[in-house]
Amino acid sequence: MKQTRACVLPLYVCGWFLFSFLALTLAASAPGTDLALDITAGWKFMAGDNPAYSRPDWDDSTWIPFKVDHTWEDQGYESLDGYAWFRLRVVIPSRLKEKAHLKDGLRLFLGKINNFDQTFLNGKLAGVNNVLTQEAPADGVFIKADRILYNQERTYILPFDDARIKWDQENVIAVRVFDEGGLGGIYSGGLTIRPVQFQDYVGLDFQAQPFICRDNNVDKTMHLANRSTDHTFQGTLTIDARGKLDDRTVFSKEHPVTLKPNETLTFQVALADMNQAAQVTYRLACPKAAENWSFTEESPYILTPPVKPEPRLNSPLVYGARPDKPFLFTIPASGARPMTFSAQGLPPGLSLDEKTGIIRGRVSQPGEYNVRLSARNELGQSERGLRLIIGDKIALTPPLGWNSWNCWGLSVDTDKVLTSARVFKEKGLMDHGWSYINIDDGWEIFGDDPRPKRDEQGNILTNEKFPDMKGLGDRLHDLGLKFGIYSSPGPLTCGGYTASYQHEFQDARSFASWGIDYLKYDWCSYNQIAPERTPEQLRKPYILMRQALDSVDRDIVFSLCQYGMGKVWEWGAEVGGNLWRTTGDIEDTWKSLSEIGFNQVENAPYAGPGHWNDPDMLVVGWVGWGPNLHPSRLTPDEQYTHISLWCLLSAPLLIGCDLDRLDPFTLNLLCNDEVLAIDQDPLGQAAIPKIKTGTIQVWVKKLADGQTAIGIFNLGESRASFKLDFSAIGLPGKVSLRNLWTQEDLGTFKTGFSTPIASHGAVLLKTI
Repeated sequence: MKQTRACVLPLYVCGWFLFSFLALTLAASAPGTDLALDITAGWKFMAGDNPAYSRPDWDDSTWIPFKVDHTWEDQGYESLDGYAWFRLRVVIPSRLKEKAHLKDGLRLFLGKINNFDQTFLNGKLAGVNNVLTQEAPADGVFIKADRILYNQERTYILPFDDARIKWDQENVIAVRVFDEGGLGGIYSGGLTIRPVQFQDYVGLDFQAQPFICRDNNVDKTMHLANRSTDHTFQGTLTIDARGKLDDRTVFSKEHPVTLKPNETLTFQVALADMNQAAQVTYRLACPKAAENWSFTEESPYILTPPVKPEPRLNSPLVYGARPDKPFLFTIPASGARPMTFSAQGLPPGLSLDEKTGIIRGRVSQPGEYNVRLSARNELGQSERGLRLIIGDKIALTPPLGWNSWNCWGLSVDTDKVLTSARVFKEKGLMDHGWSYINIDDGWEIFGDDPRPKRDEQGNILTNEKFPDMKGLGDRLHDLGLKFGIYSSPGPLTCGGYTASYQHEFQDARSFASWGIDYLKYDWCSYNQIAPERTPEQLRKPYILMRQALDSVDRDIVFSLCQYGMGKVWEWGAEVGGNLWRTTGDIEDTWKSLSEIGFNQVENAPYAGPGHWNDPDMLVVGWVGWGPNLHPSRLTPDEQYTHISLWCLLSAPLLIGCDLDRLDPFTLNLLCNDEVLAIDQDPLGQAAIPKIKTGTIQVWVKKLADGQTAIGIFNLGESRASFKLDFSAIGLPGKVSLRNLWTQEDLGTFKTGFSTPIASHGAVLLKTI
């Protein structure tokens, strides 16, 4: 059988290559409705496994209707680790091949699937984990991959003459899913069947090339590529950019384009004097094929003024530790180096390194100590009070740090961790209070690995990527940073690595010997131990690990990662949690961000010093769940919303990006001390929505100094103007306000305050 005209490679390679390229382009416009078959509706779902489910004649009349734009847990179905099947009956009209311009084949797009899948068309295997295949599957076995698959789209290209396709007849698409833990199923929506088009070959890598901020100017260089081996693309590329708030045109250019097979051209866009985001639209047109498609993105803009060379102390106002435990606290201070530090009123047992600002030691006597911190350089001096509480609570403010998962996934290693620590110091993140460097999953021995997972005494072993955990911990502590790690109460972690089940006290001792300061404890395979998920079962593994942590000679912040099951916020503190996940995993999309962030309402009363609601990690910067990374798909305004809302929620802030690629916009976003102070406020209240009107929400947070933090958010798709009525949020008739992102006093206002807000944007204010 002849391969598709567009690929001389084997068909499965072609399908994978097309998928990889398309992941960088994200066409915003769909093809004509006569050439695209929407298959989002009509799916059915069945938990469990039976190879006969792939057969076209299987009776699925009793199966459960399923919406493929959400995970099965989000639709109220019980969580499961293991197999499930999805089926859809659909007539594929012959017009899709008859009207196709390129005649290269049929494109089946199934969105995202968690974690591994086999796709059958009319009982015949069509694809496995993004790879198109005509091979029969081994019974019960999936072709797994080393990289993370759950956040990748499934796209398969079949030749028009493929015997698996029944033209103008009913076809049965059956998808067999194996969920390794966490949320599962087909979940991203937008499923379609259509012929291959130029937009499957010709794409702009704008998502892989971030804008570079230079003061108020931004620019980028992009590549337009034709990945077809047969077809020449002739058309135009038009680039237009307009300000999101004032709608002014800031850039416009049309480029005639002739792209031969496998050819790449380079284009640039430069935007000057930007005090707001610009919506940048890239339009591709191919008149000969009657194709028009477009991509859109938004340019970054920096609001926070540059860090001044004069010293500024940025430490939290309160810090907690337990008696007789090793103590480590680095005084955060921005400004030109060298800098000297002092701390008056330190309790006995603690000492300060005046050059580094690192305080170490042990405090035996419980109590509250009022410490006066000072930082001095050649330009001046800064002073700040710190309430040091030695007692039974730690994490008196939400942890600030970095976690490896959202960028490196299971590909994390020692060098990547040390690089992140180096950037914390060299780019000044430590100067603004960021202190934790946390390894997520992937440091253990894999469950299927024939090597021993534990030594003869039962102590957990690390894999070759982490040959010396204690040495790594020592290096992080020498820098003044805290060290975090990951495990699971079940036999395996979410990634299939060795976990802590029946070895909790041994693992806690190992963690302590390595110098661990933070443990993320992820539910995952504990489903095998507690399938019923009764209240007692949900609590038991966390109570046990808390006891184990309390038995060792370290303060270890305890993060319960179980996705909000059983309303964990109601009992997380009782079982010794310092923070608990309230939701499933976040992604770098507005849909994920907004659904998670703006639904943290029921749990708000349970946040407070020592125990925090955790709506998951930050998705700014270069992310991708390893090893292939991309700039965050959140727009700049969405990223301002992300940080503003998480700070108002008193949420833990764990950066999830490749810090070695930290760009000026992201660094600026993470280093606004006035914004971070809202998150680190010692009162520890979580904001709640006080106003919801149209697309506008106003979230309000009471602060320890008696002032109020206010977040005004526009959830709509276009800019909005809003007047805040002070009386609607409990403020007096005359209020002085400060813009926290621009660090400017706005003045005093009577009865209300008016402001424009960009789409998906935020205005973050504080009364003064």
